[in-house]
Order: sequence, then C-alpha cells, then structure tokens
Amino acid sequence: MLLTKQDQKLIKKAKSLTSEKAIRGGFVKEVGCALITEKGKIFLGVNLDLAGGIGFCAEHTAISQMITKTDETHIKTIVTAKSDQVLSPCGRCRELINLLDSRNIDTEVIIEHNKKVRLEELLPYAWQVTDKSKCKVW
Repeated sequence: MLLTKQDQKLIKKAKSLTSEKAIRGGFVKEVGCALITEKGKIFLGVNLDLAGGIGFCAEHTAISQMITKTDETHIKTIVTAKSDQVLSPCGRCRELINLLDSRNIDTEVIIEHNKKVRLEELLPYAWQVTDKSKCKVW
C-alpha cells in the first residue's frame, strides 16, 4: 500500500521520540512508536531496554497510553522507528495489537519509509481467542 501524508507525519512523530539514552539498567528511547486510532487520536511511546529482560517495546507504551486515555482499542495505523529507519513490530507486539481488538487484524502497519501492510500479512497465523471463558487473569 502507498503511504499517505498522514502516514508520513506518523513516521516523523515516531522518529522524533528517539534519543537513545543510557541509564543505570540499560537503554531507553532507542525506538519510538506512533499510532492513530480509528477515531483519529494519536498516541506515542518509547521503548525501555533494561537488564534482566525487564522493559518493553515502544508499541506497548503507545498502546498503553491509548488504553489509559480512551476507551478505544481499534488501531487504524501504527509505525515503529529508530532515528534513521522504520521497523516492523516484533512478534510480541504483533500479537498484542491482534489480541486487543479483532478488527486490528486490518491495522495498517508501516514497515518501511514507503511501504505499509495490513497486520494479517505480518501475522498470518494469528492467535484467535474463540472461547473467552478460557481467558482468565490469574
């Protein structure tokens, strides 16, 4: 799919968040994420890459902001970037987007400076929750 002007703005926002900083336990802000919801709201996030496997991806931060500030779960478009490149979301982030809302299988994911695909192309065998009674928080 071709990128729109709005997509280009999302890339710019994601890149603007990056300014890698070393902290006591690792690094932060190496990666930025920008997403736009179905209702047109934009949310941003950065990664935390910390020792011992502690931390999370920039997509998690942006999605957390979306959940915290709205009742929305449907992501229209999402982009993840370093200061000099656009990245494809990792498998964990792909599943997070998918599990958040069944409509997100059609989320447009910007994977290069000039290319975006639907989430289903990145996650062809997405995990589907068919029996919600089996999904319990322990």
